[in-house]
Amino acid sequence: MRFKNPKHLFSAGCLASFALICGGVREVSGQGQSLPDGNKPNIVFILADDLGWSDLACYGNRFHNTPNLDRLAAQGMRFTQGYAPAPICSASRAAFLTGRSPARLGFEFVTKDKPGGQTAKHRLKTPPFTLNLPLEEVTFAERLKEAGYVTGFSGKWHVNQHHRRYLGWSPTHGPEKQGFDHAIETFGSHPYGFPRKAPAIDPAIEDGAFPRDAVTENAIAFMRANRDKPFLLDLCHYYVHTPVKSRSRWLLDKYETRIPRGVKQRANRVRYGAFVETLDHYIGQLTAALDELALADNTLLVFTSDNGGHPEYADNAPLRGSKWNLYEGGIRVPFIVRWPGRVKAGEVSDEPVVGTDLFPTFVEAAGAKSDPRREIDGVSLLPVLRGGKGLKRKLPMVWHFPYYHPETKFDQKLEEIGVSDFAVSRTYPQSAIRIGRHKLVRFYEDDRPELYDLSGDVSEQVDLARKNRELGRELGGKLDDYLKRVHARLPRGGE
Repeated sequence: MRFKNPKHLFSAGCLASFALICGGVREVSGQGQSLPDGNKPNIVFILADDLGWSDLACYGNRFHNTPNLDRLAAQGMRFTQGYAPAPICSASRAAFLTGRSPARLGFEFVTKDKPGGQTAKHRLKTPPFTLNLPLEEVTFAERLKEAGYVTGFSGKWHVNQHHRRYLGWSPTHGPEKQGFDHAIETFGSHPYGFPRKAPAIDPAIEDGAFPRDAVTENAIAFMRANRDKPFLLDLCHYYVHTPVKSRSRWLLDKYETRIPRGVKQRANRVRYGAFVETLDHYIGQLTAALDELALADNTLLVFTSDNGGHPEYADNAPLRGSKWNLYEGGIRVPFIVRWPGRVKAGEVSDEPVVGTDLFPTFVEAAGAKSDPRREIDGVSLLPVLRGGKGLKRKLPMVWHFPYYHPETKFDQKLEEIGVSDFAVSRTYPQSAIRIGRHKLVRFYEDDRPELYDLSGDVSEQVDLARKNRELGRELGGKLDDYLKRVHARLPRGGE
């Protein structure tokens, strides 16, 4: 089900791995068998947009009020080293859906409205933009649909060429063409959907209340309609992506009080705090609906973000960097899993995990069949969720961003990427690999590596590349092997 008239977009009430590369990782699921009790779990995947690792109270934020997400973490497992597949939206979303890295997919940037590439004068020529997630790619929705699941999507898609409007779903590459039975296109309560002349503050929003959100309401309606069969719900919020504009006066007043005077970017952080709490409220609405429908006990719920926090709004400290680059602040994200009776409540895991792990996790949890001929990059998280330690990866965790950012006014941005800069920095074409506690970041303009030991330097302040050249060469070689194996697109040329 989809809206045909774009005006409906603005209707807020509309319902409804490590031993490298000799073999590669094949798509596996646990031999296509259901879990021991034979009861297929519902699967709810909630993806936030631009939510940073340090944005939730349960991850140490001092100012943001996030009781619903904190409760989810207390009821399940909170990962301290969860990663998005990319530092940018479309690339991450394509990787989440397929279990394949942006380097393997050749989808490393955001989709655009037309073909082309970056045209600013830089030393390197970057790959052309990828516009659509190819239909031959298999999504977790398609795998679960084959296993008897009814599949629903609500929210931000952003893996197809913009159709008619910014973020518009393509009739040939939208959710319904990638395995989702039910999908409704709407911006919900996000500012993307505000009427052009909407007042800054909505007087209809009473103190303590939040605007209705069609993205959340459509998701709840889908669960209600399919409560008697196993379902997959992919709920992709537009929050907390810019423009950061809360229309609730009481909520802005609350953060005017909570955010101390004198902190960097205080005005932005007041608005951002209100935005984060709004997202948390919608998460609470969804989890309350799961309780009301008596579905929570048989639902595997995963919450994470598509990339790190926006540098002008999110305080990513102690992590260095932000959205758009491959330092920890750009790719480390909140990662919470709740599955009553399967995942012990209150668990905290330091296991490094990445968004591509969700495809094989969902497939195995659902007892779905897999294609042993198809290579993926993720590994099922079920062993860790059951209390085990040490995932056995056959492929390393790799990130690949062969572009410059920002695309305009590049020379006016900060040259150095630091911690809590609260400003956009220059991001150069780069790739990164993590093996164990070590992470190597390669910059393509000067073929320069940086090497960090994340176990004692999560802020990436001490570059070990010169001190430990042997380890740097080892990780660099494994990065090269992986990128060659997946036919990664590299920046090329020079002055």
